[in-house]
Amino acid sequence: MSEIGVGRDQLRAFIERIERLEEEKKAISEDIKEVYGEAKGTGFDVKAMRQIVRIRKLDASERMEQEAILDTYLHALGMAPDVEN
Repeated sequence: MSEIGVGRDQLRAFIERIERLEEEKKAISEDIKEVYGEAKGTGFDVKAMRQIVRIRKLDASERMEQEAILDTYLHALGMAPDVEN
């Protein structure tokens, strides 16, 4: 088999694997959407749940950094609660 034939076969195999993974990704996305729908139907706040999922992906230092930036911005805009010492 020529090098072109081998390259063609490898390319086809990669493309087919990607296509299968894309199908799996779509199915998983639909499953996640269903879970959020179930949670909403039970009375949970889906927006808050999405935020928690996003936060849990961060490591501790990234989370602390984001919280510090948010706190700084809230204070700058006069939106942070006053802490009395």
